[in-house]
Amino acid sequence: MAIAVVLILIVVASVLFHILSPWQVTPPASNWGSIDSTLFLTLVITGIFFIAVTLFMAVAVLRYRHKAGRRADYQPENKKLEGWLVVITTLGIVGMLAPGLVVYDDFVRVPKNAQELEVLAQQWQWAFRFPGEDGKLGRTDIKFSDSLNPFGIDRNDPAGQDDVLVKSNQVRLPLGQPVKVLLRSKDVLHNFYIPQIRSKMDMVPGMVSYFWFTPTQVGEYEILCAEYCGVGHYNMRGHLQVEEPQAFERWLSGQPTFAQSLARAPTPGRDALLEKGRQLAEGAGCQACHSQDGSASLGPGWKDLYGRTEQLADGSSVQVDEAYLKESILEPKAKLVQGYPPVMVPYRFNEDELDALVALIKSLSAAAQEESATGEADDAVAQGRRLAESLGCLACHSVDGGPSVGPGWRGLYGKTESLADGSQVAVDEGYLKESILNPSSQIVKGYAALMPAYTPSDEELKALIAFIRSTANGDADAGKVESGALQ
Repeated sequence: MAIAVVLILIVVASVLFHILSPWQVTPPASNWGSIDSTLFLTLVITGIFFIAVTLFMAVAVLRYRHKAGRRADYQPENKKLEGWLVVITTLGIVGMLAPGLVVYDDFVRVPKNAQELEVLAQQWQWAFRFPGEDGKLGRTDIKFSDSLNPFGIDRNDPAGQDDVLVKSNQVRLPLGQPVKVLLRSKDVLHNFYIPQIRSKMDMVPGMVSYFWFTPTQVGEYEILCAEYCGVGHYNMRGHLQVEEPQAFERWLSGQPTFAQSLARAPTPGRDALLEKGRQLAEGAGCQACHSQDGSASLGPGWKDLYGRTEQLADGSSVQVDEAYLKESILEPKAKLVQGYPPVMVPYRFNEDELDALVALIKSLSAAAQEESATGEADDAVAQGRRLAESLGCLACHSVDGGPSVGPGWRGLYGKTESLADGSQVAVDEGYLKESILNPSSQIVKGYAALMPAYTPSDEELKALIAFIRSTANGDADAGKVESGALQ
């Protein structure tokens, strides 16, 4: 009796929970309301079977429960009952499968006026590609993929030159425009899922799957990966923003094309090195696990990472320098940072690519910027010394404190000089610049007005002053760090 009561209570509680539950599905934001109808029909059919089977068990328990002096009935077969069960079960299965097959056929039957959008998945980030003005996406192949061309677009295909690339987790679409979504994966199995759009499809490496939908409501919707793709799966999120067509066109016109990204290929120089590092970080998926703004992430954040002392999982500590960063990229499990899971895979970057990535990480750290400032100051002092020698300055200005035709530079910066007209002046940057560009304007007492006017460039002027400042304490190296203020 107790078991029968429990079974009946389970049925009543399940029905009430469905009716009274506050966790209802959000309204669809696309044309796929038919998917909701199909799911509801499936819920009704399975619900009816659940109620019928559970109540049957309750009746059976009550009717055929043990009683004194009574034995249970035994029927080896009942063809009539079995026939009814076969018919009812078949109808239930058909009722669940048929609507789904019809909807799926519509799901992949793309309208001719649909705009194409390619979605590229990679642990653990999204990237997107739109066709350009020609309305065609360029040819792609895995053999064309590299750190600067993550989509693998054929550089020799004219149709791909104007393809619009969106190398971020955020994409926009126009309201009311059918969209054919082409799905590709670079590494493992992923699944592109936007709950409010009711769109969901697996992304299989080596294949291009697709579906279509029409956005029907302006708003921002979260993009999820609905297939477990590794330990960073939970962090593989993006955003779709649906907006008016005019706003979408303005946004799309501001995104770079494939040809523009090729034209922006890094050239020698520090800025180019940082740009190459940024492109590598985007293409290799580094930003999915390493934040650059100090926010929490799956792996250690890059902001102020360089120069920091990290505690390792084995209890030791390590100074984050270039050697450590390169080792962590090539062999990430060699030195695991405490508090982070060993999820990073080894990368096979060449030396130039490693230098670019390390340069990017260093650029996000205050310690590296101080090093850079010191290095630039050292370069300015060295350049100033060379200029002083080539321009003949050292023929009249000593740097060792010895007597000379003009004021000696040893200890000159910061000193108060008496001028020929009886006034005094503090030797600062302004005075030094004026004395180099217009030496007759302020003659130091006791020295003849012999110095000619010079016209150095701004960079050369800064270098000369940096060198003079470096001798402020009587040592040509003493002012190197201070001279960074001139940069």
